[in-house]
Amino acid sequence: MGITLNLVLAAFGGGLFGSAIGALPAFIFTGFLVLAGEALALAGGAGDFTGVIAFGTLFGPHIAFAGGAAATAYAASKGKLEGGANILKPLMGIRENWDILLVGGAFGVLGLVVNQFLASIGTPSDTIAITVVVSALVHRVAFGETGIFGKYDPEVSDSRWSITPDIAWLPWQMNLSQLIPIGLGTGLVAGFVAIETGTVFIMFGITAASLIILQTMGEGPVTHHIAFPAAAAAMATNSVIWGGIFGVLGAILGEFYARLFYSWGDTHIDPPAATIATLITAAMLFLGFSF
Repeated sequence: MGITLNLVLAAFGGGLFGSAIGALPAFIFTGFLVLAGEALALAGGAGDFTGVIAFGTLFGPHIAFAGGAAATAYAASKGKLEGGANILKPLMGIRENWDILLVGGAFGVLGLVVNQFLASIGTPSDTIAITVVVSALVHRVAFGETGIFGKYDPEVSDSRWSITPDIAWLPWQMNLSQLIPIGLGTGLVAGFVAIETGTVFIMFGITAASLIILQTMGEGPVTHHIAFPAAAAAMATNSVIWGGIFGVLGAILGEFYARLFYSWGDTHIDPPAATIATLITAAMLFLGFSF
C-alpha cells in the first residue's frame, strides 16, 4: 500500500491520540485490539481488523506508541513533564498541551513513512518494531540530552552494564534469576498457542494487554517481546522447544537493550521493540519464519 493523503492524515491523528492517552495506554489498547482482531479472524470474519486497527494508523505501535513516547520526551524537554521516559503519563493531562499533541501527531506521520519504506524494500524483520526504535532514536536526538546510549554516571554504578534497581528498566525483571523463568515459561506457552491456533499474534495480544497491570499497579511482567518471537520461532519449526529458546533469548535481550539504551538515557528507547526486531530477523533468516 502506498502513502496517500488519507493515510498521512490518519497517522497524524493516531500519533496525536496516542499522545493524548499516553504511550503505554495506547499500546495496551493495541493488545486488546489484536485479541479482538485475531478472534474475529479465527471465527471466519471478513476484513483485516488486526492489520487496519491494531497495527494500523489508530493503534499501530509505530504510530500511537511511538508518537506518545516522542511527545513525552518533548514535554519533558520543555519543562512540562518530569521524566522524558514516563510513558505511563496521559499527556492530555498537561494543561498547556497543544504543542505536545502536535509533536505526537508529527511522529505518527514519521512512523507511517518509515514503516512503509522498510516494508517496500522487503526488510526481513518486523518493520513496525524497527520503526518504533528508529522513531525513538530520532526523538532522543531531538529532545534528549544524554545522547543515543545515555550518559553513564560512575557515581551511580561501577559499570554501565552493572546497574542498580534505581535506574533499571524493570527492577523486578532485571537479573538472570528473574529473566530465565519468565522467558522460558512465556516462550513455551506462546509457542504452543501459536502452533495450535495458527497465528503468532494471540500471545502478543495477551501479553501487550497484560501491561494494564503495570499501568495500574506500578509493576508487573513485561513479556510481549518474549511471547512474539517465541511464537514465531515455534510456528516456523512446529516446535514448542524453539518457543522456549526464543523466549529466554527475548527476556535476556530485552534487559540487554535496556542497559544499552534505556537505563542511562533521559527518554524512552523501547527495549521490547529492539528485541522483537532482532529476534524476528533471526527467525526469518535462520528458521524460515514469514508473516
